[in-house]
Amino acid sequence: MTYYLIAGERSGDLHGANLIRAIQQHDSVATFRAYGGEQMEAAGATLVRHYREMAFMGFLEVVKNLGTIRRILRECQADLLAHRSDVLILIDYAGFNLRMARFAKKHGIRVFYYISPKVWAWNQRRALRIKANVDKLFTILPFETEFFARYDYKVEYVGNPLLDALADFQPDTTFAKKLELDNRPVIALLPGSRKQEITAILPTMLDVTRQFADYQFVLGTVSNLPTTLYDSLLIDYPNVKLAQDAAYDVLTIATAALVTSGTATLETALLNVPQVVCYKTTAISYVIAKRLIAVPFISLVNLIAGREVVKELIQNDLTPDNAARELQAILPDSLGRVNMLAGYAEVQEKMGEPGASERAGKKMVEALRK
Repeated sequence: MTYYLIAGERSGDLHGANLIRAIQQHDSVATFRAYGGEQMEAAGATLVRHYREMAFMGFLEVVKNLGTIRRILRECQADLLAHRSDVLILIDYAGFNLRMARFAKKHGIRVFYYISPKVWAWNQRRALRIKANVDKLFTILPFETEFFARYDYKVEYVGNPLLDALADFQPDTTFAKKLELDNRPVIALLPGSRKQEITAILPTMLDVTRQFADYQFVLGTVSNLPTTLYDSLLIDYPNVKLAQDAAYDVLTIATAALVTSGTATLETALLNVPQVVCYKTTAISYVIAKRLIAVPFISLVNLIAGREVVKELIQNDLTPDNAARELQAILPDSLGRVNMLAGYAEVQEKMGEPGASERAGKKMVEALRK
């Protein structure tokens, strides 16, 4: 069978690649075409467009790039019709993918959604759009089953693919040596994978480093962004070490972390590294988001736990002094660290076991053969 996948960001590329490999185990003649990245391409997909051309964050940024987004959407629709795959598999990336779901449904192409859009966070009635246009929704967060049940929509909970990625991860035992680190404990800086996140949040993270002379800092960078973006911000911080595309290795050697809100907060929790969650966007985007958000937290860790496990510093609360204070509160021998690790244990129990990608791939192939 033929599969058409769309992922609009780095984490979706990772999960899409794992899903492709899982599908291949149950469909030996499967072929794949994708909007995604290097990882999906390496797994066997023909890459039509890279996600870096589609990764716009925040309301203002989306509005500024509406022309580009519409052009890419039209191109994607034309390509989908030209190749008429057996199924369109959408991975998160709500704004773009919900439009593609409606288009595919209209043209008689089956639609599966893997990793639900965060419709539970804002504009919750978008769940009705998913119900109308998506044949099967495969969810990865335990609370999503109950949420969609409110709209009389039965979903397939398959577990979280991050558990698969972590189960496959083999730490580089020479990582610290390669970075030429000394014997001081390490604090990780994970500012995200989008340009807007780096420019808005990394300067504050770097400012915090000045207050922790007894620690050394490792910045996790990503190859889909130009090195000049980081270099311009690091001019006054020559002692901060850089590690490209190695977030798990960075966390493996870290005592604590400053992490931009997103998938990385959950990865950090699953690796048992105490963290401070950071988030900042443009003033306009923040005002709009604050009016729309329908959940009490922004981090997946707190949402899964159903309570505050990690401290979230959002917008004006994200200052160097506030971040330094919250970071100090989770360093070794602190009660805050003990409490956070206990909260992580709760989250990990709710997450279940690895195997999400394999379960999702198997269920998709079985559904297509019916």
